[in-house]
Amino acid sequence: MKVLMGLVFVGWLLLWVMMPTNTYKLNWQPNLQSHTDSTYFGAQGFKLLVFTFPILFISVLGCLYLHLRKKRIATQSQIKDSQLDPWRRPVLVKGPLGVLSAIELAFSLMFLALLIWSFATYVRTGFQSIESKKQNYAMWKMKIMVVGHRFAFIGNICCAFLFFPVTRGSSLLPLVGLTSEGSIKYHAWLGHIAMAFFVLHGICYIIWWAAINQMSQIIEWANVGISNVAGELAILFGLVMWVTAFPRIRRKTFEIFFYSHQLYFLFLLFYLLHVGINYFSLILPSIYLYLIDRYLRFLQSRQNVRLVSARLLPCEAIELNFSKSRGFSYSTMSTIFMNVPSVSNLQWHPYTVTSSSNLEPETLSVVIKKEGSWTQKLYQQLSSPSLDHLNVSIEGPYGPTSVSFPRYDTLVMISGGSGITPFISIIREFMFRSTIASGQSAPTPNILLISAFKNSLDLTMLDLLVPVSGAPSETSQLQLKVEAFITREKAGPESDEEKLIRTVWFKPYTSDVPISPVLGPNGWLWLGAIISTSFVAFLLLLGITYRYYIYPIDNNTNKVYSSSSRAMLNVLFVCVCVAVTGGIAVQWNKMKNGRETNQIQSMDVPTPTTSPGSWFYNTERELESVPHQSLVQATTLHYGARPDLQKMLLELKEVRVGVMVSGPTEMRHHVAAICSSGLADNLHYESISFSW
Repeated sequence: MKVLMGLVFVGWLLLWVMMPTNTYKLNWQPNLQSHTDSTYFGAQGFKLLVFTFPILFISVLGCLYLHLRKKRIATQSQIKDSQLDPWRRPVLVKGPLGVLSAIELAFSLMFLALLIWSFATYVRTGFQSIESKKQNYAMWKMKIMVVGHRFAFIGNICCAFLFFPVTRGSSLLPLVGLTSEGSIKYHAWLGHIAMAFFVLHGICYIIWWAAINQMSQIIEWANVGISNVAGELAILFGLVMWVTAFPRIRRKTFEIFFYSHQLYFLFLLFYLLHVGINYFSLILPSIYLYLIDRYLRFLQSRQNVRLVSARLLPCEAIELNFSKSRGFSYSTMSTIFMNVPSVSNLQWHPYTVTSSSNLEPETLSVVIKKEGSWTQKLYQQLSSPSLDHLNVSIEGPYGPTSVSFPRYDTLVMISGGSGITPFISIIREFMFRSTIASGQSAPTPNILLISAFKNSLDLTMLDLLVPVSGAPSETSQLQLKVEAFITREKAGPESDEEKLIRTVWFKPYTSDVPISPVLGPNGWLWLGAIISTSFVAFLLLLGITYRYYIYPIDNNTNKVYSSSSRAMLNVLFVCVCVAVTGGIAVQWNKMKNGRETNQIQSMDVPTPTTSPGSWFYNTERELESVPHQSLVQATTLHYGARPDLQKMLLELKEVRVGVMVSGPTEMRHHVAAICSSGLADNLHYESISFSW
């Protein structure tokens, strides 16, 4: 299956490589069009068959592959992964692109080579075309027009890949070992490049129209063919998204970035009206898959999930514990998107899941640090003594389909401040694995957690290593060592000072449901069914409409029937087919989960409002909890110091040491530089990204 998907994908890429050449334009394209031009799809049939169908085919086959892989244990996966370790080492650790591995750099250079090759070939063949024909305008004017036209082609190549990284439930990303949260940077790179070329495209055409005294073209909306006004509106909406996406603006005013980015729908709509549906079909696959994913997320977010409890820490961090379906399994370091209507109806915020689906089969947890205005309002609401229920909507969780952490002899996790949250789920997962007989699971690696905190109050984050429901006493078998550094304090707190961790329990409402996969336990099969059936339904509607409505008017000339009307019909058919098939699949799985939901609603909840003080903030207390006792004894506190990461990492002598880091940019770059320096061949940098 992987070989077949690889061959189809290589063939699809080959078409993009050949498209700028005369071989494609004069031989391949006419031959393919002659075999696909029909009274049912017209000229659009060629683009749908050659550019849209291959990616949807790979996506459906990928869903089947991921479903089958989920059902079996791949014993050879660790050996195959180890052979790629040299390519996973970071080779660039500083600069605007961040930390890049050899694999990422290689693929980035290949894509850049595709853009350079395409632009150079498009311009060369364009110049040859105008030089071989008698022109009514000066040659320099014609060349400006040709270059401007070719800028649009290059931007279109970027758009063909633009939505793959942001399709959170995609089956394509796991096939190449990517996750949606780790692929956001690729979406940003593609967006910047695409908008740069589209802006150059618009500038060249304005110069061209001015040079030939036809500035009236700016306000032309052609009934058939290219619509200039639609293209200008597309660039306008794209510019708003582009400007607000630069890091300096996005980080300071995230809400402006978030809301302006919702203009992507208008950008795509006017882009479609500008170029027409035939040309738009080149980039349709990624948009089609994103539309299905976005609709499924919308359906999942329409229901309130059951919030069981909240732990309020003295460091102003919150752990939210949600009810989840017992059979629902997710991987470590998964991410959910959360909306709290009482705080904001529109804002959705991503958080790393800190629970383990094995250790906590009925709950899902996230940790939120009080920092921005949204988290401050949430913290104030949860601190209110009168609060007994909170409406929360969830999208996800999304995460890797497999993890490679168990294959290491030692796993080092380095965090700064609240950056410890991604590692909590990993430690909880290894707590579960340490309780299983060695014959039933892979050996548990030694774990070294290096955490840097600003003050001693932040040490209470370490209490979250044990879930609110507790952990088995056998977790003492876990080979865990914690090195905690408090950078802004020279000594620990007074021994008589006690900081309580408040635990708030919430009442269930009849409308609350446990977190469960939107498409049920066989989600990959359902996703493949939605993609295939919706596309088949789209082709049926399109074929009937073309044959009995458009063809009698246009006769496949593309010169009579309105291009805008043709485009809007395609949009309508795609939306209807996706909505119907996706809605049926979600409703079917919701009915199957109805019995479990009723059981969750009838559960009684405990009533305590406080829990014991922190085990790590003040350790001079009786240790009556075995899991906490083992964790406290494994923790070493360092006051008024920062970790010497290079020394600590180079002192590790195990054969295979996995290194992960979550924290400030400087810390990530420093750790990546140590792992790629060649001073120790046993250090393997595991890249993680939480740059939503």
